[in-house]
Order: sequence, then structure tokens, then C-alpha cells
Amino acid sequence: MGNAVGKLSTHVLDITQGKPGVGVKIELYSVTAAGRSLLKSALTNQDGRVDVPLLQGEEMQTGQYELVFSAGDYFAAQGIELPAPRFVDRVTLAFGIAHADQNYHVPLVVSPWSYSTYRGS
Repeated sequence: MGNAVGKLSTHVLDITQGKPGVGVKIELYSVTAAGRSLLKSALTNQDGRVDVPLLQGEEMQTGQYELVFSAGDYFAAQGIELPAPRFVDRVTLAFGIAHADQNYHVPLVVSPWSYSTYRGS
């Protein structure tokens, strides 16, 4: 048996419509003392998920990260009337990976007025 390898995944749930958030732009940043560094950019699929893990294998490192979801653009594209400026626009989830050999699932549950996350597996 080799070393267990972890991965980072996410998904978006649109709670205004009770369905996956399809076509949401997601950016993944590594955050260090030197600043933020963009690692990946992706769009959610028909299930509100990204087709492949955002991090896996050697890419999966302990450290601090940010997931940035373009939720405001998503809701605007759904034809939902939003105030200007938008209340929920770019949602940034700052989180840490302490154990690179574990799975970190960091979903976004979102509406134009609120959002939440949790650590899944």
C-alpha cells in the first residue's frame, strides 16, 4: 500500500432555485506570506461540480488557500434582478489544508443574499 493521497473538490448549490450552480467560474489561489498565487480556474458542470479535482496527487500540499466563486455573474446570467452593486458578488472562501493525505470537499451553498460552506469529504 502506498501513501494515501488526498484531493480538493468543490460544488455549488443555488439555494434560490434548489439546483446545482451550472457554469460558475471558480478560481483557486495559494496564499503565502508573499501573497496570492492563482493555481487554477474552472467552470462548474451540469452537476455544479468541477470535472476533475482542483488539487490531487503531488499538487495537494498543506497550506492556506482561497476559492473564489463568481456567484454574482452566475445569478445575473440566471436573469435574477440584482442590486448595483451586488450584495453577494465574488464569494471568497479562505481555508487551510492541514493534512494533504485527506480529502477536502469545500462546497458553496449560495443565494444573492447569503452563502455558507462546510468541510465535506
